[in-house]
Amino acid sequence: MNTAYKTTVGLEIHAELKTRTKMFCNSKNDTDEKEPNVNICPVCMGHPGTLPVINKEAVKHVLKMGVAVGGTLADFTEFDRKNYFYPDIPKAYQISQYKYPLVKDGVLAGVKLTRIHLEEDTAKSSHDDGDDAAGKVGDYSLVDFNRAGLPLMELVTEPVIGSAEEAVRFAKEMQLLLQYLGAGDANMEKGEMRVEANISVSADHSKFGTKVEVKNINSFRAVERAIAYEVDRHIRLLEKGEKVVQETRGWDEVKQVTFSQRLKEESHDYRYFPDPDLPKLYISEIPEFHVDKLKAEIPSLPWEKREHYQKMFELKEDDAEVFVNNIAPGNYFESVIVHFKGDKKLIKLAANYIISDYLGLLKSDSEAAKMGGATALGMAKITPENFAELMQMIGEGKLTSRAAKDLLPLMYKEGGKASSIAEAKGMLQKNDEGELKRIMTEIVAASPKAVADYKGGKIAALQAIVGRGMKETKGSANPELLKKIVTELLG
Repeated sequence: MNTAYKTTVGLEIHAELKTRTKMFCNSKNDTDEKEPNVNICPVCMGHPGTLPVINKEAVKHVLKMGVAVGGTLADFTEFDRKNYFYPDIPKAYQISQYKYPLVKDGVLAGVKLTRIHLEEDTAKSSHDDGDDAAGKVGDYSLVDFNRAGLPLMELVTEPVIGSAEEAVRFAKEMQLLLQYLGAGDANMEKGEMRVEANISVSADHSKFGTKVEVKNINSFRAVERAIAYEVDRHIRLLEKGEKVVQETRGWDEVKQVTFSQRLKEESHDYRYFPDPDLPKLYISEIPEFHVDKLKAEIPSLPWEKREHYQKMFELKEDDAEVFVNNIAPGNYFESVIVHFKGDKKLIKLAANYIISDYLGLLKSDSEAAKMGGATALGMAKITPENFAELMQMIGEGKLTSRAAKDLLPLMYKEGGKASSIAEAKGMLQKNDEGELKRIMTEIVAASPKAVADYKGGKIAALQAIVGRGMKETKGSANPELLKKIVTELLG
């Protein structure tokens, strides 16, 4: 990082919201629809004479977002027409919010926010402008209007982010917050969350440099690389004595560079004015939007869980992050540990087995992998109660760690109680010293080289003999008792 220059980044993040219907009509909100132009109607297609109707659930999602970040909820708000022409804007204007956003201010991930407002998404264009393998020339564009009119939340930060890494941290925390609130999946690969970065670089640390916007970045890696590239580009220009042009740029994922798209528009270019077809909203007059009711519907938030896992349960930071960043495993973990009555040893044990073993099983399961690995926890046959019993059996010495790791795949495939399967498979830990001494006497007799190595000073040979005992007992023997027996047998 070049400390001779001041880097300033502000983010504008768009996220599609989870609602049954679109923002201003009754067409289905389905981001998984593959058939083009089926979830459409005269309203979202911009036919003359149609009237939009505000989606109340979308407004509620944004207000809950505002409460979560400690923002100021508007009492009066309205929707505006943002006028510009593009093939994916069927009305030649977009219904958005300008002067009176639903939420102002707030803080997320230590970054101050300017506003959060609500608008409608555009349609989706695809372009074929090159030769294909058969030598045919494309040179055409297609527009899918399924996305046109989906409820779209836009969050704008203050220009206070100082690096590409900080920008990525913020974007990830926003994605998590949307998922925790149930407001949206924010899947960047599907275009459900898009990031725009406003970047400036200045040699004078008391001033901002010329701002350049990079539009529609669709992965966290691209966010980091696009910002880093722009910062480096600005510095190169400034050191050559050239000026940075205020403009809008795109990100080329293949070439890993930004490219110029157009000169930066100002707000007056869009000729905003209040939409005459939509009513003004007075939030205080809508009972279900009362702040106390909104707060009551907000679950534990990512930063609250992060602190809880580390302070209350004493989980390592990396383990806590797995459960915070992946909602399904986090919920499963919490459903397991309610059976431990605050026993931190069992809680940590469960965290370790879920992360290291259970999620590993899901990752290797082809069917679970199709559903996204960790999100397929609900498919597996290990109930939280049965997983908790498995942990308790380890804690009580009824199962060795080795036996537990062998038992878990059986539970995953067959379901059932850990105790029942362990007993049926002969996996319960053996503490019968007489029986174990008989087994180890035979193993020692059959291991002359290991015995000689041990007596010659190679301590590792002792563990090798104990390992053979564990294998013979299918992992059910008490390893400490085996070690004691072998040590006595070898004198």
